[in-house]
Amino acid sequence: MANSQDIAQDGGIRVPADVLRQLVSNTFVAAGCSADEAGRIGSYLTASNLSGHESHGVLRVPRYLHWLNEGNITRDQTITIDNDNDVLAVVDGNFGFGQTIGPQAVRLGMEKARKNGVALIGLRNSGHLGRIGDWAEMAAADGLISIHFVNTSGLGLLVAPFGGAERRMSTNPVCIGIPNAEGDSLILDFATSIVAEGKVLNAHGGGKPLPEGALIDGDGTLSTDPVLIYGASDSSQPLDVRTGTGAIRAMGEHKGSGLSFMCEILAGALTGSGCSRPGVKQLANGMLSIYVAPEFLNSEAGFAAELRDYVAFFRSANPAEVGGEVLCPGDAEKRNRVERLAEGVPLPSSTWQSLLSAAADVGMPSADIETARDAAVDC
Repeated sequence: MANSQDIAQDGGIRVPADVLRQLVSNTFVAAGCSADEAGRIGSYLTASNLSGHESHGVLRVPRYLHWLNEGNITRDQTITIDNDNDVLAVVDGNFGFGQTIGPQAVRLGMEKARKNGVALIGLRNSGHLGRIGDWAEMAAADGLISIHFVNTSGLGLLVAPFGGAERRMSTNPVCIGIPNAEGDSLILDFATSIVAEGKVLNAHGGGKPLPEGALIDGDGTLSTDPVLIYGASDSSQPLDVRTGTGAIRAMGEHKGSGLSFMCEILAGALTGSGCSRPGVKQLANGMLSIYVAPEFLNSEAGFAAELRDYVAFFRSANPAEVGGEVLCPGDAEKRNRVERLAEGVPLPSSTWQSLLSAAADVGMPSADIETARDAAVDC
């Protein structure tokens, strides 16, 4: 489980979750989004921080605003259904905010799976979808298994393939969600790179350092320096991944590289959203999602019983280290939520200042900004 020392290497602060959520929501209202959309952005980004996924949390706010100002993301969009039958749909996100487009695509898949036992949804041209675990949790809450393959065309070209030292893939998350009648759902959600790009961004801002060898320069030198991804950027300008000379490495050597390659094909080529490639200025997420109603394959009681028994058997393994424990997918996120809801969300000071500056830049009343600032406490 991440702690404040992991997150805030520069000292940092803690912000009550409701204050952070409201600050982000109000920022996007001031930027011209509807109250509903702004509320979704604030809720999903804050929820990512609560789960311990800083890489997809509130540090994204300045970048989202930059994309909005540049016309690379569009307010308050609705998915367009390009192809549709009982169990399959291909939908276009029209470059809307992922926090608006994602739930629409997931609801469509859930509706089809509920009627027919299974559904396949190809989403193309979405804005940044954020933490993909949100969409698996949404399906699991309705009793559905879901599997998601994601890629990023355009600005997502960041990851070197196994054996290579140049960018050829995006960070390409894979996510699987399993509903659990015994308690919280089991959610596996990971980038196929050693770290997500947002973790590099977090490290650049004074957060948790990158693991050894997470990055690679064009000459094959391994590194942990975020400058390899963003270049020696002007502090007055948003960080731009296109200015860096290095790449993030794929996780698990050839295995992670191969899985990332398949994400490019399934989420990029098959959905029509496009694979990672140079020369594209607009970010687009593609996502291929599979939804399964487990009772169509096994009785509801039979699936629940087998899952319960296996989770107990899995957890019963002797820990590899004294005082350690065996965790199921999603355990760390659940613990982070409990701790951070009680004690506040830890942020690097630079991230907090960037949020306050972004709020001021879009014209949020200074009194509201000061109210948020006053709620923050030092770690």
